[in-house]
Amino acid sequence: MGHLITVATCNLNQWALDFEGNTKRIVESIHKAKEAGATLRVGPELEICGYGCLDHLLEQDLYLHSLQCLDTILRDESCYDILLDIGMPILHRNVRYNCRVICFNGKILLIRPKLYLAGDGNYREQRFFTPWLRPQYCEDYYLPRMLWDFQQSKKVRIGDAVISTPDTTIGCETCEELFTPDPPHNHMSLNGVEVITNSSGSHFTLRKLNTRMQLITEATRKNGGIYIYANQQGCDGDRLYYDGCAMIICNGKLLAQGSQFSLNDVEVVSATVDLEEVRAYRYAPSRGLQAVKAPVYERIETRFELSSEEGDLDMSRVPSLEVEPRYHSPEEEIALCTGAYLWDYLRRCGAAGYLVPLSGGIDSCATATIVSSMCRLVIEACKADNVQVVDDVRRLAKFGDGKIPDTAEELCNQLFHTVYMGMSKQSSKETRQRARDLAEAIGAYHINLDIDEIYQAQRNLVINTLNFEPKFKVEGGTIAENLTLQNIQARSRMVTAYEFAQILPTTRNRPGGGSLLVLGSANVGESLRGYFTKYDCSSADINPIGSIDKSDLKRFIAWAEVEFKLPCLHDFLTAVPTAELEPITETYVQSDEVDMGMTYDELTTFGRLRKVDKLGPYGMFQRLVHEWGPSRPRVGDDTTPVYTPKQVAEKVKRFFHYYAINRHKMTTITPALHCNDYSPDDNRFDLRPFLYPPFFQSLGFKCIDKDLAKMELKENRNTEDDSVD
Repeated sequence: MGHLITVATCNLNQWALDFEGNTKRIVESIHKAKEAGATLRVGPELEICGYGCLDHLLEQDLYLHSLQCLDTILRDESCYDILLDIGMPILHRNVRYNCRVICFNGKILLIRPKLYLAGDGNYREQRFFTPWLRPQYCEDYYLPRMLWDFQQSKKVRIGDAVISTPDTTIGCETCEELFTPDPPHNHMSLNGVEVITNSSGSHFTLRKLNTRMQLITEATRKNGGIYIYANQQGCDGDRLYYDGCAMIICNGKLLAQGSQFSLNDVEVVSATVDLEEVRAYRYAPSRGLQAVKAPVYERIETRFELSSEEGDLDMSRVPSLEVEPRYHSPEEEIALCTGAYLWDYLRRCGAAGYLVPLSGGIDSCATATIVSSMCRLVIEACKADNVQVVDDVRRLAKFGDGKIPDTAEELCNQLFHTVYMGMSKQSSKETRQRARDLAEAIGAYHINLDIDEIYQAQRNLVINTLNFEPKFKVEGGTIAENLTLQNIQARSRMVTAYEFAQILPTTRNRPGGGSLLVLGSANVGESLRGYFTKYDCSSADINPIGSIDKSDLKRFIAWAEVEFKLPCLHDFLTAVPTAELEPITETYVQSDEVDMGMTYDELTTFGRLRKVDKLGPYGMFQRLVHEWGPSRPRVGDDTTPVYTPKQVAEKVKRFFHYYAINRHKMTTITPALHCNDYSPDDNRFDLRPFLYPPFFQSLGFKCIDKDLAKMELKENRNTEDDSVD
């Protein structure tokens, strides 16, 4: 009996409800796996229908079409002679399950439902599916009539079982199950399972990959075995980017790793592994003592072997060597994830390109640089002869009469439009010039205009209708007057942006016309604090930076200045963040951080403590009074602020006050690509009320005041004691 096996896993760029397209990509991945000599192919979670179907997963049509696509794969003889692990939803006894379907040569061997569903963060699997709450239990699944003849059976086994081949045993794990405290792979490994597959729909978050890698490597470092991880990659129709990184690990060693970000629709990675290495690794007597008491799994037998004696005699076939994990820096992650996401979104939505209101500030600068990154990725893919990308470029870049642009700048000029919408008194020469310089550097089609006429028309409407002339703060106006005049400008820019997005392809004589998608540029801190105007330029079609904080954006721009050779980005980094909605005078220039009463770094801290650490006002004060206190040890270039308890209390209260009164803005905020675990996205990730009781009258604030009084009393006593000494 042989002991060398070649296994394959994949990243697939699936699209929710694109049944036929998804099936085509699955079949292509099977073909590539067979070309690599693999005898086992593993695919992502719910790969037939696409992971992000959401409430469509409740529809009967979806289950019918998924079965039809499975039938197509099963009947395709080009997919024979390889064991297949395919992800799809299954309806069993009127209960919906998220399943793996294990197949060989057109026959279903096992349907394995997911045991533990993901229900935190962006995940809502309990809304659509029921977990298989009976580990190691199996029963009969009665096949739909469309599969009877070809399967030559009316039923197959469904449940928590494993596949037994003459040379090894294979078990399945699905995404979330890996992350649980007692994952199934522990029990399967002790029961003699040597190959474990994990099919995932795991989305991108900044700095997340190393956590995922550690969990998988630790799973086999402790238990021994071969772990095969598959994932979806790309935008499948929602706010999430699935970041691929399919991998194969044996006994804690990484043998193969797919790309994390790519424009390839199908990517297959494979590795050759010696089963004897697994058996030798599991020699420890302590493991044996636990194994004899481990739960027993039903074994579904097949005569197909993953290895062969003939293959073992092939001297050109050797076990794969360990490779070093590939990690991207956070700056690279921003460039690659957002660029790939925007390309998927654009090629699938049918729009003619993108438009961004370019203000000369760092946020819209970051959005523009991200589009430039998208164009760079696309041109690289074209030069690598990526057929799908080449076809998409020919369809979208219509100014070239079918010619593929040679550079990212040429492509950017066809797809990307920037508009600087200034005001004669509020806008500085510096921001106007920065916007112009950046657009020229990346190749964008740029428009420079002023909105004074629109602003004056709306201002005169107030004057003539109400017989009242509103003034800015610097002119002696009230807070209400100042905000009214600022918001006229902000909302006029939103209307203007959509106006130009609608007409620009026509005025540029783009063949076929079309319209542009408007990109937003509100960062996560501004959304959290509510420091933006409802229905201003934060209102757009999609926001690539909506869950990225200011600090990460600055680091990304500094990185892009060097890596993309864009020296004009340096001026954005050194500029003071300003909305430029108030008149500039010799003694006053509007500043974001002054307006907010807190720095962007402090906003990041508040956001993480609120969402990730799950702290309310009182808990946040208790944490920060120590972390920001003067007694905290500081080493090296530690930039943590130093505040008194009273200052900490004031900042925490200010944050929660403005967070609460502005929370309603999040109900209409532009959908943002999810990149951070403390995103305030109200529609899916961060579910909170948008009508709050006044925080300044809350019990939490009263608890802060009580603790603050005790701290100040203790400090005064210590001061008196020191003076006596």
